[in-house]
Amino acid sequence: MPGFSHPVWLIGLLGVPVLAWLRHLALTRRRTAALEFSHTAFLKATAETERTPWRPRLLALCTFLILSLVLVGLADPHLSLEQTREGLSAVLVIDSSGSMAATDYAPSRLEAAKQAAGVLIRALDRKDYVGVVTFEEGASSAAYLSPDRERVLAKVAAIGARTGRTALGDGLALGIDMADAIPNRKKVVILLSDGVSNAGMISPGDATRLAVERHVQVFTVGLGSVSPVLIGYSPFGEAEYATLDETTLRTIAASTSGHYFRSVDSATLKEIYAEIPSSIERVDEETSVQRLFFALVLPVILLEFWLRYGTGRILS
Repeated sequence: MPGFSHPVWLIGLLGVPVLAWLRHLALTRRRTAALEFSHTAFLKATAETERTPWRPRLLALCTFLILSLVLVGLADPHLSLEQTREGLSAVLVIDSSGSMAATDYAPSRLEAAKQAAGVLIRALDRKDYVGVVTFEEGASSAAYLSPDRERVLAKVAAIGARTGRTALGDGLALGIDMADAIPNRKKVVILLSDGVSNAGMISPGDATRLAVERHVQVFTVGLGSVSPVLIGYSPFGEAEYATLDETTLRTIAASTSGHYFRSVDSATLKEIYAEIPSSIERVDEETSVQRLFFALVLPVILLEFWLRYGTGRILS
């Protein structure tokens, strides 16, 4: 909402009417003194005032206006303007761990995620910047923030499946850093994972707190079939299944004012990614108009200069 960054400067505005009153008092005393000690001087002053009665008042008004504009400018006023003026920084954080090679999504989980990512990228506003981060044992940048849709889509197409575990916290933290790289833009991360975080240096909880501190909104997408999916066998011959940690993904989304989506197949995944752009609230941003007030000072100073030294000037 509209307001001031440094409202304490506005206290100085209380001095403007005081100065106006002191000016009036000084003029009154001057006229009284002229009447008492020099009737001729008084008549001369009266004649000059009657010749240009508006000029002294306008000159004083300019002085008070300059003071007021400077004080309001120092208070740094700001207005709420549409965030779409600057767009948003959207970072897709995609799980590329070993379980993403599972084929319960056609042709595989990772390929389905890449196709859905393309749907989201094309649906974003033209002013939005898009970046991509992938994670497995660690996290890496697949495409840095860019308004170039085709370039980002090409980087997404080049993402390949890995064999490592799931460092969800690392991936989320890197996505937050990327989203926070460009100032004065709404920051959004879309996190997709199909497993439980079991690797990395940063926990999902720590990454979530980082998102809250930097005002990054996180949308989470849980990817996994209704039935358990076999992804391999342990060294001891035990079957290993992909397990989705919905609790963690829900917590991340709720803590950052985002939303959690559950995908169960390729079709629902595309639907989710198509829905996310409309779910992002384009909130108003506070934009400073301080420079406008400082800019207005110049024409008022020029007017005051003309009143003092221009045609019909007060000072000889």
